[in-house]
Amino acid sequence: MSGSDAHRTIETVWRMEAPRLIAGLARLTRDVGRAEELAQDALVAALRQWPEEGVPRNPAAWLMQVAKHRAADAARHEIMARRKQDEIGRDIDGERPAMPDLDEALDDAVGDDLLRLIFTACHPVLPKEARIALTLRLLGGLTTEEIARAFLVPEPTMAQRIVRAKKTLSEAKVPYEVPAGAELGERLASVLEVVYLIFNEGYAATAGQDWVRPALCEEALRLGRVLAARAPDEPEVHGLVALMELQASRLRARIGPDGEPILLLDQNRARWDRLLIGRGVAALERAQRLAGAAPGPYLLQAALAACHARARTAEETDWQRIAALYAVLGRVMPSPIVELNRAVAVGMAEGPAAGLELVEALGSEPSLKRYHLLPSVRGDLLSKLGRHREAAEAFEQAVALTGNVKERALMEARAARARTAAD
Repeated sequence: MSGSDAHRTIETVWRMEAPRLIAGLARLTRDVGRAEELAQDALVAALRQWPEEGVPRNPAAWLMQVAKHRAADAARHEIMARRKQDEIGRDIDGERPAMPDLDEALDDAVGDDLLRLIFTACHPVLPKEARIALTLRLLGGLTTEEIARAFLVPEPTMAQRIVRAKKTLSEAKVPYEVPAGAELGERLASVLEVVYLIFNEGYAATAGQDWVRPALCEEALRLGRVLAARAPDEPEVHGLVALMELQASRLRARIGPDGEPILLLDQNRARWDRLLIGRGVAALERAQRLAGAAPGPYLLQAALAACHARARTAEETDWQRIAALYAVLGRVMPSPIVELNRAVAVGMAEGPAAGLELVEALGSEPSLKRYHLLPSVRGDLLSKLGRHREAAEAFEQAVALTGNVKERALMEARAARARTAAD
């Protein structure tokens, strides 16, 4: 195998195995920063040895073995250093306690390491941006450069954010464990929020040149599936997985040949991924069985996505049901954005005047002042009512608030069409 082939293999193995490797090491060291350093040491060893000696038959096991030995050596060195300090101060009589078998400790499959790592990386002691960055780094296997590029910040800024996050976890002595009882629900909400934020940034990028970033959606989906496999009785975990599967099924149809956005009602539904839709519907049904009469916000959003997925054409969409689901979601998770989405559904189900009435009521909502989709929705409803000049002004307001280049071009085109219709 050539050196370039070996490096490609190493990169692939690292992407697949880094989370499990770091998770196992974190259980031993109780320090995610130290665990990542040990995993990186194993990666460096692979980069040095595999191009010359060939890729081992079981690359993942090789990396784990190297990391285990580094962890054991470091622990033994630390124990010996402490003993020497003790000997300087006093003579020690009797038998010293035996050193623990660190290899055995690392192999001892107590609990679920990946689940512990997810809960640690998403701990509320960290600010939201740090949770996202650390999750992508430790569990997504992304480099600092890749994470910085995805969120449009300089690489040194992202590197500092990740370093501070690991330091904060260490200084706060955050336990490396899955919380229990009432704390589990609180912490699970943080974990699901981070995973969905990652997915959404891939599904509809807030800024930059690209409207979608499929790699981020794939990472979020992978994390969601890990959570679902390891928390099988949590309905909101399955609800989130269902939501992401159903939304991801549209990714290929969401952009045109030049990367331009294609809105939901204009998409070629033959390009929707029926396999992902099937998986999403199955996850939704499982979430509904677990939740019973108390659906959570991710389950409800997945049910909304399923309404679109089940409609073979835009005209077949059950907008009455969608509007009703948004009303329920608004009670479970009160939010101006939920109300804005309900206004869209009401506009489709009952006519643009009914939708516009709800949108106008949101005009004074402080949290929507800088939200570009408020004037965009308003412009769409005004256009349908034949109030094209007002619609153009609304779309122009949306242009000023849009950070994504491709989405801004879409808003500019809609404003131009409204201006033409008004003249």
